[in-house]
Amino acid sequence: MRLTYFGHSCFLVEVLPAALSAGASATAEAPAKAGARLVLDPFFTDNPLAPCRASDIECDYVLCTHGHDDHICDALEISQRNHATIIANFEIAEYFAAQGARTHGLNPGGGCNFPFGRVKLTLAFHSSSSIENGRITYLGEPCGLLIEAGGKKLYDAGDTALFSDMQLIGRGGLDAALLPIGDNFTMGPADALDALDYLKPRTCVPIHYNTWPVIQQDAGKFAADAAARGHKVIALKPGETLAI
Repeated sequence: MRLTYFGHSCFLVEVLPAALSAGASATAEAPAKAGARLVLDPFFTDNPLAPCRASDIECDYVLCTHGHDDHICDALEISQRNHATIIANFEIAEYFAAQGARTHGLNPGGGCNFPFGRVKLTLAFHSSSSIENGRITYLGEPCGLLIEAGGKKLYDAGDTALFSDMQLIGRGGLDAALLPIGDNFTMGPADALDALDYLKPRTCVPIHYNTWPVIQQDAGKFAADAAARGHKVIALKPGETLAI
């Protein structure tokens, strides 16, 4: 599994076929699951950190944690151009389905198997809506994403506060966790350190920070503070790729 960071909370996740990612060959008895390209929380338009445009993105699936514009604003365009399925909570899925997108709706606690692996929605403590013509449209409950694919397990916390049930999400092990550290709208570095104690991922990538002044944070300090507590944090710059 490879993660490419586009700034804010937006990623491309490239899933290798499970058997190949484990270094083995697929057989008729044990075929490899299909590889795939997943875009998480697509925010390219008006994202000052994005190293590319939405029109540059090629993918098979679009996954959204909640309905705020800085997480879904390019979902429809990317989905329709790539014939990609949008995976999100039920309300977001129906919202985009009504506009002609191919979608799959889930709700917190529910998961589904896809050709590349499994996606499960977790709890998140935040809000979820879109503002259109000055009116707020409710877009369901905010969620985290638990993605199991290519022999790896990735947790995208989305926008959330700290909550103690994160220790349940981490049971069974996590290869990587994407955690917000920006504060104001989400948990900040101090709470994210406690989240790491609950989740215990092999690697953490901080998200949702430094996009605007109100969420300015020192990711290097967060990484150092995490290391002092026994956690590995890699702060990616926009455009950088991490293999997990």
